[in-house]
Amino acid sequence: MAADLRLNPALDWRPYAETFAREGVVQIPNVLTPQAAEAVAQILERATPWRLALSNERGTEEVMDQPTLARMPRETLAGKVQATVQRATENFAYVYLCYPMISGLLDGKEPDLPIHGVTEWLNSREFLDFGQSVIGRTDITKADAQASFYRQGDFLSLHDDTGQGERRAAYTLGFTRRWRPDWGGQLLFHDKDGQIERGLTPGFNVLSVFNVPRPHSVAPVAAYAGAPRHSIVGWLRNDPPFKG
Repeated sequence: MAADLRLNPALDWRPYAETFAREGVVQIPNVLTPQAAEAVAQILERATPWRLALSNERGTEEVMDQPTLARMPRETLAGKVQATVQRATENFAYVYLCYPMISGLLDGKEPDLPIHGVTEWLNSREFLDFGQSVIGRTDITKADAQASFYRQGDFLSLHDDTGQGERRAAYTLGFTRRWRPDWGGQLLFHDKDGQIERGLTPGFNVLSVFNVPRPHSVAPVAAYAGAPRHSIVGWLRNDPPFKG
């Protein structure tokens, strides 16, 4: 699979690097070849074992796979989600579906999943070199990666992606088809006063890159949204590479 993924050969990173240097955020359309973008989209739409991710009462992440969700009484699950929504009124919180691509590849429990080829490509020099050229660095060693699927009502509240100094930039690869702007789900950037500086609508075959730490959120997806919001998100990092 990784061998089939390619950046769009017509891409010139230099104008995007100029925008990133000036604004700290850039959006790059048609980043993959059409064939590669369609292949990744098909994986997200048909072949990814989604898990439910939410922030719990301890402020840590709780991720539940499909067998866990199947065993859980419906009332218990609804209570967890509602409690998370309530916490979002005062604290950082989120609810969405995910697949942890790095740990999923390294733990070897599901070796035949096609998404592992995407993970490998995101950590290839082709993608890393392109990313570091856009952000003006030469030391990017790896890319975190998580597949995400926002359903109606899912959200990610305000935060800034502060890490331990290893996160050089955040990225989002969009694989969302025919999205309407009133369906929500925008990646929103906020200033120090809480005003929205900029919003990026979900799209298909588009790479968004931004400096971190930077206050941002994902707007709740509208109850009437008519398509899934699919993306792959992570950070470009400069700490030691992942090892299997």
